Amino acid sequence: MAQYDTIRNVGVGARAAIDEGLRAHMNKVYGLMSVAMLVTAGVAWSVGTTDLLNFLRTADGGMTIFGWVIMFAPLAMVFAFGALINRMSAAAAQLFFYAFAAVMGLSLAWIFKVFTGVSIAQTFLITSIAFAGLSLYGYTTKRNLSGMGTFLMMGLIGLLVAMVVNIFLASSALAFAISVIGVLIFSGLTAYDTQNIKNTYIEHAQAMDQEWLGKSAIMGALNLYMNFINLFMFLLQFMGNRE
Repeated sequence: MAQYDTIRNVGVGARAAIDEGLRAHMNKVYGLMSVAMLVTAGVAWSVGTTDLLNFLRTADGGMTIFGWVIMFAPLAMVFAFGALINRMSAAAAQLFFYAFAAVMGLSLAWIFKVFTGVSIAQTFLITSIAFAGLSLYGYTTKRNLSGMGTFLMMGLIGLLVAMVVNIFLASSALAFAISVIGVLIFSGLTAYDTQNIKNTYIEHAQAMDQEWLGKSAIMGALNLYMNFINLFMFLLQFMGNRE
């Protein structure tokens, strides 16, 4: 793997510096992700447990115009973030990431109307434990997970197609299958993305600047954040108790 070649080609002192820098980089990635999760949870709870939810949902559970906008806003922001990050400063990119997390919280506020608070908390705890284990595996494994990337992306595309189809079919069996497959795909992506964040740092360890490092940490945090959110939502679909 590329990271081992990079480490072998430097001296002992430089190798120690890379290891120390990697730990600091990963801590920053997880720190950014954790703050974004708190922002999302805070916004979702604040809106989902108050009358503010009426701006997103109608009395019969349908979507308002503003609700439809908020539902698709996170996807639009992800694409915009990917297109603009090279022209942003690291500080601006971090602010955009937190704004994205707040909008994501708005789009998830409905779960507090549909599922019990206890089941949401239990599912969040289970997701956290699973995510921690999968990310730890991705960080520590000697196995090259890069080959999983193409397979997982193909699976993700198929999953999105199935979700769109089920909007019209409204099949409970298909919905259950989508949830199970979604859990498997985002479990794999969690391990894959963690290893990719680690490898990217090591491959650029001798030629990086602080601005690049900051943006790299933010992009890594965004990928892991998205994996966590999707893993949580798919688990909630078949583990959560409905109101």
